[in-house]
Amino acid sequence: MSAADTTTPAKVPAPRPAPPSGTPVRPRTDRRSGGPAVPWLLLAPCLAILGLVLGYPFYRLIALSFQEFGQSQLWGFKSAEWVGFGNFSDVLGDTEFWQVVLRTIVFAVGSVVFTMVVGMLIALLLQRVSGWVKTLVNIVLVASWGMPVIVATTLFKWLFDSDYGILNALLSKVPGVDLIGHNWFASGPQGLAVIMLLVVWGAVPFVVITLSAGLTQVPAELEEAARLDGAGAWGVFRYVTLPILKPIIVMLTTLSVIWDMGVFPQVFVMRGGHPEPEFQLLTTYSYDRAFVVNNYGQGSAIALLTVLLLLGVVAVYMRQMLKIGEVE
Repeated sequence: MSAADTTTPAKVPAPRPAPPSGTPVRPRTDRRSGGPAVPWLLLAPCLAILGLVLGYPFYRLIALSFQEFGQSQLWGFKSAEWVGFGNFSDVLGDTEFWQVVLRTIVFAVGSVVFTMVVGMLIALLLQRVSGWVKTLVNIVLVASWGMPVIVATTLFKWLFDSDYGILNALLSKVPGVDLIGHNWFASGPQGLAVIMLLVVWGAVPFVVITLSAGLTQVPAELEEAARLDGAGAWGVFRYVTLPILKPIIVMLTTLSVIWDMGVFPQVFVMRGGHPEPEFQLLTTYSYDRAFVVNNYGQGSAIALLTVLLLLGVVAVYMRQMLKIGEVE
């Protein structure tokens, strides 16, 4: 008897009978999905809260920007008058406004570039230190990040004080440097540079923590392969690390631009609540027009123009993210 005769034949299951002709075949559906309305129902509470918190104030901002609204209208002595695009034409025709716009853009670009460069360097450095050093640095970063803005601004005011500032005393110990009694806020560029350092100091921790998390996703095999191909440290960073971190860098850069163009308390508190003209940014300029000059219509118009400018930044961000998604 051969082996073929002793082998038990496998049982083949009988084929399922085909449905009779003319019977529609219903596609299988996931009963747990609940239909397309479920996501909107889950988002409804969040959308309602956003509508109440942001929707109505934004509506009032738009309405005020098209009205003549001052103290008389605020106290009810006169009714608000619609002036159309009069506020916008007055603002856009003012040379001081364009100086403030240019100053704000330069301030934001400088802050973002400085923040991203310093944050990237610290994040790369943290990949090459021991565990306890990394833990200590992260604790310091989180502590500085969690410090209230008013406290940090007061600290910087003390550091750069012309009479009692410790920075002037330390720099004056350098041979050939005499900064005793130097007023850093005597000129706009120097004062804005100090405020820029304050903004960067508060923004770097978030960038470092986010980039450090992104660096953990860079495959070590790719870096090793690049080194075997003859790439140096810069080559590995440029052709391996940077492309992988590009989505995170784009996100951080966009958020930093939005935050740095909306800087208000740092300038306002640093200058004692009355920023000089050479210290005015778009946020403080809008506040000054509305609550110092009492021209709420022009202040709202400046704020709305700032929002439109930031929406342009968001549009660039969304376009870059869509490009990254198409490549991937």
